[in-house]
Amino acid sequence: SGCAAENITVVYGMEGGSISVNCSYKPWQQRWREKSWCRQVEESQCQHVVSARRFWLPFLRNWNGTTSISDNVHAGLLTVTIRQLRKQDAGLYQCKTHYLGQEKSLGKVQVEVLPEEPQIPEEPQAVQSISSLPPEADFTAFYILVGFLLTKFVVVVLIFVIVNSRKQRETEQQEPGLQDLPFTAAPAADGLSPSWQSTA
Repeated sequence: SGCAAENITVVYGMEGGSISVNCSYKPWQQRWREKSWCRQVEESQCQHVVSARRFWLPFLRNWNGTTSISDNVHAGLLTVTIRQLRKQDAGLYQCKTHYLGQEKSLGKVQVEVLPEEPQIPEEPQAVQSISSLPPEADFTAFYILVGFLLTKFVVVVLIFVIVNSRKQRETEQQEPGLQDLPFTAAPAADGLSPSWQSTA
């Protein structure tokens, strides 16, 4: 494990994205020891970022800002995740164990944060066009439904008009004399209406 401490693992992440780092250890030796993630400030100083929960809560993540840490004591795996990467997150880090005041490195990790690609501003537009597909599909279904209902309405109106026109033709053919009655009755009705209104 002395050699592992000398090796530096380089992890690349995109700005705004997230990275996960795994530091392995021998479970039977270091299972119950406290473990932490620190940032190398100077050659001899590693600034503490976050510690894993102790052995009675091994699977729960512990958070400090956008950095989380979890310790799988059965697999001997310490997992550190940094979300919403920023340029200032780039640097040299270490996984460490602590036992009786002594610290031991489980590995050094160089985090490199890559700037956002120039194509990324175009991607939200693509996402918007994808997200706007379901509403378009909804509108299509809506228009189909409206079209169907309008067609039904037009058919009903046409049937009504056809039936009415047929009835009128039948009445004209059967009783042609009745057509004159409303016209003859109309002047009498008009003549009565002023006297009726005056009485009211």
